[in-house]
Amino acid sequence: MQNNLHTSPFPFDPTGMHLTPGKGLAVQLYQSLRDRILGGQIDRQVKLPTTRELAQALKVSRTTVVRAYDQLYAEGYISARVGDGTYVSAPATDIPKTPTPVKADIKPRLSALGQRVATHTKLMPQPGKPRAFRLGVPALDLFPGDVWARLQADFWRRTPESHIGYSDPAGDPQLREMLAGYLRNARGLVCDPDQIIITAGTQQALFMCAQLLLNPGDLAAMENPGYPRAASALTLTGGKVVGIGVDAEGLIAQELHAHRDIRLTYVTPSHQYPSGVTLSLARRLELLAWAEANQSYILEDDYDGEYRYSGTPLALLASLDRSGRVLYMGTFSKIAFPGLRLGYIVAPPALANTLINLRMQYDRHSSVSEQAVMAEFIAQGHFQRHVRRMRRASRARRDAMTQAWDRIRPGGLVLPQIDAGLHCTVRLPSVAQQEDMIEKATRAGVEIDALTRFWLPDVVNQDSADNSAGLVMGFGGADETAIVDAIKALAKAWR
Repeated sequence: MQNNLHTSPFPFDPTGMHLTPGKGLAVQLYQSLRDRILGGQIDRQVKLPTTRELAQALKVSRTTVVRAYDQLYAEGYISARVGDGTYVSAPATDIPKTPTPVKADIKPRLSALGQRVATHTKLMPQPGKPRAFRLGVPALDLFPGDVWARLQADFWRRTPESHIGYSDPAGDPQLREMLAGYLRNARGLVCDPDQIIITAGTQQALFMCAQLLLNPGDLAAMENPGYPRAASALTLTGGKVVGIGVDAEGLIAQELHAHRDIRLTYVTPSHQYPSGVTLSLARRLELLAWAEANQSYILEDDYDGEYRYSGTPLALLASLDRSGRVLYMGTFSKIAFPGLRLGYIVAPPALANTLINLRMQYDRHSSVSEQAVMAEFIAQGHFQRHVRRMRRASRARRDAMTQAWDRIRPGGLVLPQIDAGLHCTVRLPSVAQQEDMIEKATRAGVEIDALTRFWLPDVVNQDSADNSAGLVMGFGGADETAIVDAIKALAKAWR
């Protein structure tokens, strides 16, 4: 609807006020009047037409105008004078006649943390269905969605109102009980349910631990190359990160002694991210001894520890800890699905309540329904069956990758032995070759990550003899046929 009057008895010209039927006439009228007041087209202290007059002029119902006026009243744009009518209210400061456009080059005033994440681009995960060789994705096609849906339906049918209010910040009691049993039987970690804090994935667990243990300026150590988001969690809290080298036995613990006052060390001992090596038992014991002697802490990230293809898994650092120095972090992302956003911390008893109180300050607790459903998923045996299914699938996908790669040898590259996890890393002699191969792979429709992305700053260079270059490839998210097709595509692209 549009008023076509070119002259108006009103103190403002309603010409051009567009009200589209079926899209909330009262809201549209409120927004139009508000914008004219803010823009200076309707002066302050001007008397507005009655609701009946404006309704007739705009050919809408009086109820529409009444609702628009009521909203303007509520927000302080207009006010009523008893026996006199409705007037535009004067705001605290003058309203400019012409709105001033916001300058695009204004630099926002940010906190130190805000400056560390400031960027002109929005950080987003890779879109679309996982392709070979997308990193960090399990076999999503195998998740038993029908079972999960049934358990969710059961929860909403049977759960009393008292169970869907605010909940324990440590997490669902049954889920923590189930996790304690699973960790004891499957991972050899004996812990009390009271030591377990449910989190919104490993990333939140990392931030919580960093905030709990680091003051601005404190030193934190991590594997180099290593998990970039771990470095982010440690530095966003104001910590200073020290890179520790990695060799065939994992983190070179001896390098920790070269630095004073390291408050904590982040490590991925079961399957080093991204090199894929396993931290040897000797290094595990050395790392624990260092932590005890220096009164430091260890963040043990067991992100894909369920995937082991040969040999017996080594004891977790947390299971070997006798001095309360290890905070163990696990996740359901690599077994269930990343979108679930459920992870957990197993804290030393002395830190458990403090971490729970910190969890309360974040977002109170994770989704009550998702925790309850996961607890039932474990209690009814579905989780254990799914773990076995995922191990078989990932082994089959690893075998398909290694066999096809050895047969075709794209680019003449040789894959390392893959004994665990859902990815592997191939070293290259130079960053230039790395970038060239990744660009050609992308054009061929194959997703590959650059090893240089995992090094801490000031390590990567363009030297021809550089040791920082390589290809990091995940094989968990694509089936065997897609993996073989991708290897064939790489062979053509890398000729």
